[in-house]
Amino acid sequence: MSRSKWNHVPDALPLKVNPLWQWPLNLRAAFDWWWRGWFPMTVSLMIVGLSIALWFFASPSLNTAATPGLWILGIWLRNLVIVTLLAQGLHLVLYRWKWQGSAKKYDPRPYPRKGRMFTFGDQYLDNVFWALASGVTIWTMFEALILWAMANGLAPMWSWSDGPIWFIAIFLLIPPWESLYFYGVHRLLHSRLLYRFHALHHRNTDVGPWSGLSMHPVEHLLYFGTALIHFVVPTHPVHVICHLMFFGLYAIVTHSGFEGLWRNGKKRLHLGNFHHQMHHRFFEVNYGTLEIPMDKLFGTFHDGTEAGDAMMKERLKTRTRPLD
Repeated sequence: MSRSKWNHVPDALPLKVNPLWQWPLNLRAAFDWWWRGWFPMTVSLMIVGLSIALWFFASPSLNTAATPGLWILGIWLRNLVIVTLLAQGLHLVLYRWKWQGSAKKYDPRPYPRKGRMFTFGDQYLDNVFWALASGVTIWTMFEALILWAMANGLAPMWSWSDGPIWFIAIFLLIPPWESLYFYGVHRLLHSRLLYRFHALHHRNTDVGPWSGLSMHPVEHLLYFGTALIHFVVPTHPVHVICHLMFFGLYAIVTHSGFEGLWRNGKKRLHLGNFHHQMHHRFFEVNYGTLEIPMDKLFGTFHDGTEAGDAMMKERLKTRTRPLD
């Protein structure tokens, strides 16, 4: 890939998918991939810790959740505060105060922008409005629905006492499930039938922290619909909270526009996702994630190199319009 298109690209190009799906199989590399995804301090591990704390200190008991009430408003306020603190915190550090300047920012174009395509004519206000008004509300709706269903025996439960191995494994299975689900829903949103709704998210050709959850309500319904799997797979309320936090908060950090938070020449926390950043820039590639190689399987994988550019151009030649 021509580096002139970007302000920053990752050192490790071409991008590679999870070694678990590469041949010949290298178990050590696969374990290293998994370890680096969780330890020693990653966003994934923080979300698990936050979810456990929220279950004990900021969530209704199942007895309370058995009947709809003000506890739903409490969950909405809790989610609203968390999203605001994370997204606005990253926005202030990276864009308002510019502590890193443009260092490690992928796209050279300025964020946020003004324009008639945005609600209120302003990308920042557009992103904040849709993330909070629609995103947090629909996220909360799914969380409240599943807690109510668990409380009334309508969704299967699994507690620590039922088996700690499966209890822990559920947390670890959220990322691969997210990868599979996200690819499927994302390709559906790029269809002629549904792109009219997804277009709101794609106003953001360059992205910031608030862009991740800036979606049309129809897209939010599909996006957070991932949680409906809890009606099939036995889980615990803390897994429901974690699952939805994973989809909500990871959308914020991976759309930060920066590779990570850097201080004193060291990356303190990994944030942005160049794989997905290319999707916002080029539109027709990288619908999924690197966890499960769905893009490679269906010929939509851009690895960040000139070969990836050539693949993308060749693919576009065969299309009469930019939608599947």
